[in-house]
Amino acid sequence: MTRVLVVDDQTVVRDGLVLLLGLLPGIDVVGSAADGEEAVRLVDEHEPEVVLMDLRMPRVDGVEATRRIKAAHPAVQVVVLTTYSDDESVFAALQAGARGYLTKDAGAEEIARAIAAVRDGAAQLDPSVQRRLVDALAAGGQPQRRRKGDLPDGLTQREAEVLALIAEGKSNAEIARELFISEATVKTHINNLFAKAGLRDRAQAVTYAYRNGLASPK
Repeated sequence: MTRVLVVDDQTVVRDGLVLLLGLLPGIDVVGSAADGEEAVRLVDEHEPEVVLMDLRMPRVDGVEATRRIKAAHPAVQVVVLTTYSDDESVFAALQAGARGYLTKDAGAEEIARAIAAVRDGAAQLDPSVQRRLVDALAAGGQPQRRRKGDLPDGLTQREAEVLALIAEGKSNAEIARELFISEATVKTHINNLFAKAGLRDRAQAVTYAYRNGLASPK
């Protein structure tokens, strides 16, 4: 069972999500919060594995709550579920440490997949959000041109391959199968490339991969 905390300032939405998630197999809703301040407190109290987080809330918004939760509980994963998919919201949430970003028109199965994905260490972005992220990065300048085999921050070719697969949302197990290496080796490559590039988590890795031309939108 995946322990999930629901955070949304609208009572109808919050109660609806609690009811919906409670009907899904493998999910245990351990609590709900009406704002970011309450969310931080309930994470301390209930120790969920995943937080389903709204962005625009009173007192403490979803971005700041995500930042506080990740600082105090790095293992807790955050999936943003919001009506907003503008560039500023997307970047702010990912920079704060969110691993998933869905809009509120997402269906139950999509939400369940996102929860499972971030729990297993993968990133999960709504397709429209991913397009906006890529467009925003492109608007900020073309990826740096480099000679063939010339990779940023001293990454090896294998680390770049692992990074590209992370950007596709693949789990460690999926990366291992695709590259015909062990999961332990995948973890070693991830630790190395995170250290070289100064990355904190997979969400930052996705942004880094697109910004440096190491991944392409499908």
